[in-house]
Amino acid sequence: TGVVPFVALLLLQRRPVAGRALLVTGPGCPGHSLCRSNVQEQTRRQVALLNATAQDLFSLYLKCQGEPFSSESDKLCTAGSVFFPPFHVNRTSERKEVMVAMYKLFAFLNASLGNITRDQEELNPTAKELLDRLHNTTKTTRGLISNLTCLLCKNYNIFQVDVSYGESSKGKSTFKKKQQGCQVLRKYVQVIAQAARILLPHLSPP
Repeated sequence: TGVVPFVALLLLQRRPVAGRALLVTGPGCPGHSLCRSNVQEQTRRQVALLNATAQDLFSLYLKCQGEPFSSESDKLCTAGSVFFPPFHVNRTSERKEVMVAMYKLFAFLNASLGNITRDQEELNPTAKELLDRLHNTTKTTRGLISNLTCLLCKNYNIFQVDVSYGESSKGKSTFKKKQQGCQVLRKYVQVIAQAARILLPHLSPP
């Protein structure tokens, strides 16, 4: 537990471990120079891209894990058995509340993707298409986190957010690593669709 600035959080997000930082407002934002002129439109496009590619990533992941995952995904990859940050905002929520919830979600997701990618590099090192998609999704997520950081600082002077990271798969069996990955990605498909429905209207041009 502790107070961690955004810059430190962006580094922490590469580590699939638990961590928390407190939400506060104050004079600590590093300035609007972090923001590109088209940051809001870029953020909208990043969320839309993640939503559009999530199901294909999950399907490819299952294919590359082999049996029994490719044929028993409904049984083995139940989304309800994996932790994800609570996501209680909706389209009528205040924009500030939505942006903070999105930051928490994508910080968690970024760490989870790092965990899955590390496992797949070990378990399926020749699965080039899967590894490329995992890397690309992670890259998009990190860009999105950077843009959310900017928007939170610029619009609300928020520079520290309470975040949670998923369980690491280090030390688990091959089966458990594959299962944790498919559970997280199935949940991701569901949550990113919800996130897109809620966030995109807040980012649309007036």
